[in-house]
Amino acid sequence: MHRKTPLKIIGSNAERTRLHNRKVVLGHLRSHGKLGRAELARLTGLSTQAMSNIIAELESEALILAGERQTKGRGLPAVQYTLNPAGAVALGVEVRPNAILCALVNFLGDTLYTKRIHIESSEPAVVLPTVKAACDEALSSIGKNAPPVLGAGIVMPGPFGRVGLTGAGKAELVGWDDKDPQVLFEDVLQVPVRVENDATAAAIAEQTTGSATDLQSFCFVYFGTGLGLGVISNGEILRGAFGNAGELGHVVVERGGRLCSCGNRGCLETYTSRMAASEFLQKRGKSAESQKDLSDLLAVNDPDLDEWIREAADPLAQAIGTLENLFDPEAVILGGAMPPELLERLIAQLNLIDATVSVRADRTLPRVVRGASGWMTAALGAAALIIHDTYIPSISKVA
Repeated sequence: MHRKTPLKIIGSNAERTRLHNRKVVLGHLRSHGKLGRAELARLTGLSTQAMSNIIAELESEALILAGERQTKGRGLPAVQYTLNPAGAVALGVEVRPNAILCALVNFLGDTLYTKRIHIESSEPAVVLPTVKAACDEALSSIGKNAPPVLGAGIVMPGPFGRVGLTGAGKAELVGWDDKDPQVLFEDVLQVPVRVENDATAAAIAEQTTGSATDLQSFCFVYFGTGLGLGVISNGEILRGAFGNAGELGHVVVERGGRLCSCGNRGCLETYTSRMAASEFLQKRGKSAESQKDLSDLLAVNDPDLDEWIREAADPLAQAIGTLENLFDPEAVILGGAMPPELLERLIAQLNLIDATVSVRADRTLPRVVRGASGWMTAALGAAALIIHDTYIPSISKVA
């Protein structure tokens, strides 16, 4: 995939913006890999003295490393600075109705640890101690001299603060309606916590280490507990007023169609989602509760699974056309808790609408591609969000 020209991030020499300037410097090191002080000063617009102070501070905290000197022209070769992978870690947790997925990443976003834990109930009394134990185990896996923990990203299926969607259904967690997840998780984990929609976190994971690393604007269709959507537009996360932007699963694709748990009829996720696949196959006497079940059916070219893929493709293609016209993405990415081969087959069956803004003569990318982050994508994205929030400033605030 082609690389877009990165947005220029500018710093400020005002002392009150010291923390912001740190983020700007770390953001440029993340984007460029390695840079000298003069290059960093030029890119950020900071003074030489301000840059020297920030470099010294970041080195003392082991967040950056001084590497080899690079010769460019006359004079003393410039020391090249890079981010220190071992400088800090972040936790990511996805809470599903029947499982906890835990991940630990280093300062570069590289995966250090992953684990899936089955739970019998999604109530807080079960989830909170399970998450605590999983995070403790994750941190223990990297030894006694673990680097500082930046925080924990917790992702849960939306919608948050739901009013108009009336039903609970299989995609919803039990017992959380009157709870503040951030307060509860911070109390048990004793680190800063950010709670995010699972599809949004999955999109960040895909941008950090997956198929969207070179993209500034894309839509990520997330096959999780239900069917969600993460939207990145010009490098920014689109969340909506209450964090519910992207409830793609509850977009009606067939008026008067199948009854959805939300109370509406004809919602997309009643046709195209893991739940839809499971229900379709169970009616034909086949188990499809897990990814392994689906992978086993794929391996034998099961005709019923092929029939579901064909049935699911048309409403999904309709929804993708709408996404293209609404958000003008560079690509739409399908990913999450589905076997990669199943997603490939689903993409191959899509009969995409010809008349959308994504149909252009100069197009170099496929309109729809498969994600690369896999079944842990939301948990990994939750951890990546902690790194982004802690050390990378919002483009809109500094451009």
